[in-house]
Formats: sequence, structure tokens, C-alpha cells
Amino acid sequence: MELALVIGVIVIALAFDYTNGFHDAANAIATSVSTRALTPRIALLLAAVMNFIGAHLGTAVAHTVGKGIIDAPDGTHGLLIVGGALIGAIVWNLITWYFGLPSSSSHALIGGLCGSAIAASATVHWSGVVEKVVIPMILSPVIGFILGGIIMTILLWIFRKSNPHRTSRGFRYVQPVSAAAIALGHGLQDAQKTMGVIFLALVVGGYASPQGGIPEWVITASATAISLGTYSGGWRIMRTMGRRIIHLDPPRGFAAETAASSVLYAAAIGFGAPISTTHTMTSAIMGVGATRRLSAVRWGIAGNIVTAWVLTIPAAAIVAAIGYFILNLVLG
Repeated sequence: MELALVIGVIVIALAFDYTNGFHDAANAIATSVSTRALTPRIALLLAAVMNFIGAHLGTAVAHTVGKGIIDAPDGTHGLLIVGGALIGAIVWNLITWYFGLPSSSSHALIGGLCGSAIAASATVHWSGVVEKVVIPMILSPVIGFILGGIIMTILLWIFRKSNPHRTSRGFRYVQPVSAAAIALGHGLQDAQKTMGVIFLALVVGGYASPQGGIPEWVITASATAISLGTYSGGWRIMRTMGRRIIHLDPPRGFAAETAASSVLYAAAIGFGAPISTTHTMTSAIMGVGATRRLSAVRWGIAGNIVTAWVLTIPAAAIVAAIGYFILNLVLG
């Protein structure tokens, strides 16, 4: 029974990883596609490959998710908690994807873990949630906004005497590099979250030691699932990020991607913090747009996005609690 549950939870985790890929594909390619630096399919292929590579560059975020958020009891009960968490995250991903809102798959997963654990009366490490999730959740968009504005201001100053058309065309050739960088950061961050959940399921099911490392097959499976999801594309959210927040040109796309990828690398490698790729990239786009003029950013659209950000953790937690109760009723 428990082996079947472990396999089932792993399958659901990889399904979440796939939805994470197509939900967050816009993070890596929306700016490059909207500025016509890359065609959509080439951009998706680039993002998928870089996601796969990025997933193999570390496991610090995976250990934070697998060990630092909740304590799930061993056996069937713990597996139901993890399964409920994944259901909550998947459902919220699909809802926000349907409405074209670039919400955070990462925070949906964290909210799912907390909601399912609370429903099951399991331990939630609130200090870890605050330190590793809430504080980075607040800081990363702020830093992304400021850094995006700083990088764009520097570029404007450097190329202040250049021909605008020629400069824009030059950045169109350079922008695939920054798009690859953000895709690499997405793999480094988001694929690791699924690794952490699968590792948690293996520990709870008795198939891995809490002190052990992430098995290589878990890393490869997570990397493959998120890459396939990315290649399938997330066109609804892509339109929001690439066109509806601000009108992007190649220099601004390059600046936004450079700023966001820098924040992702610093959080993952320096702190093992599971920050949101979506929040960071969206705020960097806003920061870049604000250098043109504040009214260049469509703040109404930005307000809808921020509302989705605020709702993500509690909404995913509620759905995860319901998912846990259903699983417990059927399988417990």
C-alpha cells in the first residue's frame, strides 16, 4: 500500500513540475518573444534546455523545501499530507494559468505544504517559513524592481549618444543570452522544489534517509518534467508579461532578464531560499518600464498580478487542506 502511495505521490509531484514548466515558461521567454529577439518555438526550446541544465546545478533549495517547511509523519499519513499539498499547488497553478496571471508556482507549493500539514495537525516550521519564504518573498520583487531600474538606467547612459534603432537591433542579438540566463535560474530554483517534495515523500515512505542527498534519478526526473512543461508553452501568461505590463524593446528586455536572473542565482546559491521566479521577473519588468516614465507601466494590470501574489499561499493552502481531507477519506 505504502509503495503504491509513494509512486502515486511522485507521479503527482512530476505533474506539478510539468504545470510549473508551462505556467512559468513566460518568465524565460516572454521578453525575448515580445521584442522579436527569438521566435516562440526557438525561445521555448532554449528555455527547456536551460531549465534542464539549471536543475543539475545545486540542491540547496530542494533541501529547504524537503526538510525546512513541514514535518510529515512517517507512513501513509505523511504521504497523504504531501499528496494534498501537491493537489493544492496544481489546482492554483491551473486557475492562475487560465486567467493569464503570472502567480508563483513556488509559493503555491509552499502554501500547499502548510495547508495540508495544518489540516493533518502536523508540524509546520513557521520560523523556517518566515526566514526562507516570507522574507525572500517580500525582498526579491523589491530587489528585482530596483535592480532592473538600475541596469536600465546604466544602459541608457552608456548608449545615450547611440542611434536608437541600431542599439535596439544590437540588443536583439544579445538578448538570447539573457533569456538563457533567466531560464537557467528558473531550472536552478523551480525544479529543485519538486526534487524537495519527492525527497520528502521518499523519506516519509521509508525509502530515503533524512540525512541523505537527493538521488540522481530524482534530479533527472524533475529536470525532465519541468523542461517538457516549459517547451509546451504558457501563452496566456506570456502575453501578460511580454505585452500587457509595459511595451518592451530589446534593451529593456535584456535589462529585465539580467536583473531577474541575478536575483535568482543569489537566492539559490547564496541562501538556498525558494524565491519566486515569476515575482522576480515581473517586478524587474516593472522596474525597467518605470525608467521610461511611471505611466509606462500599466499599474492596473500590475495590481491584478500583485493581488494574485498575495492570494497564492492562502488559496493554495485551502485547496491543499481540502485535497488532504479527500485523500484521507478515500485512502486513510
